[in-house]
Amino acid sequence: MKRIIRVGSIHASLLTFSLLIACSPLQHSATESASTAQLGDVPPMPIAISNNAVASVLIEGTPMLYSFFGLTSGKTHRDITRTALEYSAASKAWKRLPDVPVAQGRLASVAAVASGQIYLFGGYTVAGDGSEVSTSEVLRFDPVRHRYTQVAAMPTPVDDSVALVHNDRHIYLVSGWHQDKNVALVQIYDTQTNQWSRATDFPGTPVFGHAGAIMGDQFLVCDGVRLDVVQGKRNFSASAECWHADIDADNVSHITWTRAVNHAGAPRYRMGASADAKRKALLFAGGSSNPYNFNGIGYDGTPSPASAQVDAFDLASKQWRKLPNLSHPSMDHRGLLPSGDSFYLVGGMRDGQAISNEVLRYP
Repeated sequence: MKRIIRVGSIHASLLTFSLLIACSPLQHSATESASTAQLGDVPPMPIAISNNAVASVLIEGTPMLYSFFGLTSGKTHRDITRTALEYSAASKAWKRLPDVPVAQGRLASVAAVASGQIYLFGGYTVAGDGSEVSTSEVLRFDPVRHRYTQVAAMPTPVDDSVALVHNDRHIYLVSGWHQDKNVALVQIYDTQTNQWSRATDFPGTPVFGHAGAIMGDQFLVCDGVRLDVVQGKRNFSASAECWHADIDADNVSHITWTRAVNHAGAPRYRMGASADAKRKALLFAGGSSNPYNFNGIGYDGTPSPASAQVDAFDLASKQWRKLPNLSHPSMDHRGLLPSGDSFYLVGGMRDGQAISNEVLRYP
């Protein structure tokens, strides 16, 4: 089980949903045309998956959703999958894509979209003895040709990180878990040069399973799980911190960080997050107030409850606003996918640790 006391190293467990935990506004392909096409309600996926990396793309005016990796219903290391799925608003159906070409399935991977290409970052593998490894591979997926290409690996492998796309080019990976601890690194991948660089470190308590969203030169990172070592004992707990970032327009490696006010209620683990361009706000949805292993059982031994809470951070006032709840409590997400006038949570885990194949629409 993950991040329980990992063999060799310890990483409190966690999985993914690039409902973009990448959390950037809907990205578009270079060939798209102007369109008012809407996804509307999306039918369930053919299989139930949680902690999946997710992305939304517009291809020639057609909204598309994607899911990669994740955990299926058995909730053991054998149920960690390499599955890739695609939904098209044109066919109104899901279809299975070629599996992600790596040796093992992954948890806590994150997806981000730049120039119409989907990038899959890291994640971790789980062996039969419970040992876990943070993976360094980065794959680029072409949603038109359905082709995977391996690109430059992460200098420091992280999983359960946040991926944020700036100006459709640079992808920021903020904090996350590396082998046996959280790191404060902010790593930047340049999709045009296929090179990595470092940005100003994350100033808060390093975390995994946090959420973040970006709009223009500003982004916000909130919550997640911290690791504290007290008298040799490793404790995982929710982190009640939000940090606002301003990217220097002339130097993308320079970030000015400011502590932001926290949203209402308890900090949450594995929320979905996205930018709401219409309202100039960043949305944070779902998650759980009780950090947990990848099976949904908390580090305290109790089943973790899912949350239906949705909060909006106004970028002008730097204040939070409570929004109507999700239609169902949902947790274990890696992002909140924007498309048209709605946002989508793809899969995830419901109360009772039930892994879902549903797609929750938040209009």
